Parts: sequence; structure tokens; C-alpha cells
Amino acid sequence: MARQSIFDMKVSKVYPLLLQKLERKGRTKEELDTVIAWLTGYDMKRVDQDMTYGSFFENAPKMNPRASLITGKVCGIAVEAIEDPLMQKIRWLDKLVDELAKGKPLDKVLR
Repeated sequence: MARQSIFDMKVSKVYPLLLQKLERKGRTKEELDTVIAWLTGYDMKRVDQDMTYGSFFENAPKMNPRASLITGKVCGIAVEAIEDPLMQKIRWLDKLVDELAKGKPLDKVLR
């Protein structure tokens, strides 16, 4: 079976995975939605869950200009060194979720 690209996955598949990761660590859906809103400008109550994850980031209402301050490694790769702009946006969210899951206060995660 062919591996599905993260760009082609539906938001309805990826969002629950991010939420599960946070809930296992005692974090909340509201915190996840706050991080997503800060990064992308989306209100998750209004997002088309059938949209691809790639489209989710390509069509974000307003990417936060401070997103470039997100640094560190996700899956062993420095997010600031990722050359593909779309993949970098995806990894920015992954990094913010990782920081929340590790117990970092929300106000610090949002830089």
C-alpha cells in the first residue's frame, strides 16, 4: 500500500492525532485550538475537516509573523532549516504541539 503524504491527508485525520497526543499529557482541546489559531488564524470550529492538510496551511487566513521564531527539532530535523515552506509550516505546528505536550506553559509556547 502506498504511503499517504502528509500534504494529502485530511484535517479530519490529522487533528485528532494532535489532540490525542496532547490529551495523553493532560492538555486540552482548547489549548490546541489556541495554538492553531495563533499560528494560522483558523477558528477550528469553522474549518472544513475534509480539506487536505496541505491546503489547510496553504490557505491559512493569516500565518503569524512570529512563526519564524519557532526553532528546535521535530523528528530530528531543525524546523528553521526546512527549505520547503509548506513543510516548514506543518513542522511549526508539530513543534508547538510537542512543546505543549512536554508541559511548557501556553504563553511561552506562543512566543
